[in-house]
Amino acid sequence: MRYRLYREQQLHCDIDSAWRFFSSPANLAKITPADMNFITLSAYNNEEIYEGMIIDYTVSPILKISLKWRTRISQVALKRSFTDFQEKGPYKYWNHFHEFIPNSEGVLIKDTVDYELPFGIFGKIAHGIFVKNKLAQIFDFRYGILEKMFNKAGN
Repeated sequence: MRYRLYREQQLHCDIDSAWRFFSSPANLAKITPADMNFITLSAYNNEEIYEGMIIDYTVSPILKISLKWRTRISQVALKRSFTDFQEKGPYKYWNHFHEFIPNSEGVLIKDTVDYELPFGIFGKIAHGIFVKNKLAQIFDFRYGILEKMFNKAGN
């Protein structure tokens, strides 16, 4: 069964700043909870994403078990959107569409993640017990970090 996670957040910055941050694979670890032990293995030296870019990571979502994850940037519309698609990893299907909409307050970012778990009925049970909540926690953490970085929350 396919699921969808959708989030949006208003950032008080210009489109160039938002794009520069989100289009660098090196920044993903900065907005991922430390307990995920998220490590970007691909060395791009802050190279901006491009269609076809392959990015390798390791991540430990449960019980500190390290898993390899490979995504491919399947679509890029400069300073408007990009999509990362899982080629190898913990999900049966993962497609994450990132959208950037400039407005009078800065940039509205939207994330739409379509995903499916492996293991049939066991994947469905795991989703209800654990995965859905874990993904929500990851995106909640990300929201807080982005508030501090771009909206000066707590400063």
